Amino acid sequence: MYAVIETGGKQYRVEQGMLLEHERLDGANPGDPVTFDKVLMVVTDDEVKVGDPYLTDVAVKGEVKEERRGDKVVVFRYKSKKGYRRKKGHRQPYMRTLITAIEA
Repeated sequence: MYAVIETGGKQYRVEQGMLLEHERLDGANPGDPVTFDKVLMVVTDDEVKVGDPYLTDVAVKGEVKEERRGDKVVVFRYKSKKGYRRKKGHRQPYMRTLITAIEA
């Protein structure tokens, strides 16, 4: 059994017991339970449910395990022969969540 959920503007295929790496959720801390209610599709052994765009009676539950920041991305802008140089860095925050249940 698996489900396709939407969080942070992205879609993920999740199964029970899976560790999902996704965009940071506001207000969620490590150890907190979290519910993903934007479920697009659920596939069981004998049926497939597809939402329009979301399924209303399905939820995916999980527990936040850790909150981290990704690798640094360096943004370097310059204009040749003009002496214009700007260097910036960015680290995207993300979370790891253990999927505990798919309630269909």
